[in-house]
Amino acid sequence: MELKHIIEVSHLIKRYKKATENSVDDVSFFVEQGSFFSLLGPNGAGKTTIISILTSILSLTSGAVHIAGFDTEKEPHSVRQNIGVIFQNPSLDLNLTAEENVRFHAVLYHLYPFRPTYSLMPQAYKNKVMELAELVGIQNDIHKPVKTYSGGMKRKLEIIRSLIHKPKVLFLDEPTTGLDPISRKNVWQYLQEIRKKEDITIFLTTHYLEEAEGSDYISIIDHGKIIADGTPSEIKEKLIKKYCVVDAKQRDTLKNELDFHKWKSEGVGPFSVKIEGETGQEMIQKIKTPLSYLEIHNPTLEDAYVEIISKNNAHD
Repeated sequence: MELKHIIEVSHLIKRYKKATENSVDDVSFFVEQGSFFSLLGPNGAGKTTIISILTSILSLTSGAVHIAGFDTEKEPHSVRQNIGVIFQNPSLDLNLTAEENVRFHAVLYHLYPFRPTYSLMPQAYKNKVMELAELVGIQNDIHKPVKTYSGGMKRKLEIIRSLIHKPKVLFLDEPTTGLDPISRKNVWQYLQEIRKKEDITIFLTTHYLEEAEGSDYISIIDHGKIIADGTPSEIKEKLIKKYCVVDAKQRDTLKNELDFHKWKSEGVGPFSVKIEGETGQEMIQKIKTPLSYLEIHNPTLEDAYVEIISKNNAHD
């Protein structure tokens, strides 16, 4: 039976021993199967604690968490069978070849009996390894020692290793930290291809907010609590307004015109004008004063995130 919610988190609380406050404080959310979900928040907000509980590494204090229908507290082995994890710091054995890293992972998950060499492994294993290696573009290097790999290649190898047991959920904890922009772009390209091909749910935590722009749904956490959630567009629309920046040689005339239309503007020139109730284009068409400068600003997820976190901390 297909699960609509591949991840369900209900009233999750985590308090560490000797702590005076909850690290995670009554957090609830769900993730739909096959979707791309992002959990965002500053350092110390509770992201790592949540992902550790969801991957059954850490026990919760109270509440309930289900992954693929399994309880993380009561059925941790079944949870691990259904997830793949790529952590911020690579966890590869540098003295082994790339394929040996993958093989030992597959054996650990009881997918195949152990064989001392690649040639002795079942054909199904060889096919899967090469299929994934081709997808991420390291098929020619799969038998080379990991210590010869670049940072981007190591990330690609971790993708292969995390997918060899066909997980339903792939947890990505800061997956592209330390990678150059081209490697980051390539890794994401492969992740999105794999997500579509394998119908995998992606659960992301990241500091690179542009990586979360393509999410189906986002939750923002601060001080252990979820302070905003929604689609990227919903979060941007709720918290940050679009605006245009205009200027003219006849600034006084332009200012009078902005006031006449009762548009909220800031500055003494150039003027920042909030876009409310109509599109930027509709507003510009109403301006008769010849403009010397025009810019329409559409907020990014990063703009919204900064505003949300700033407002939340201003209330502390």
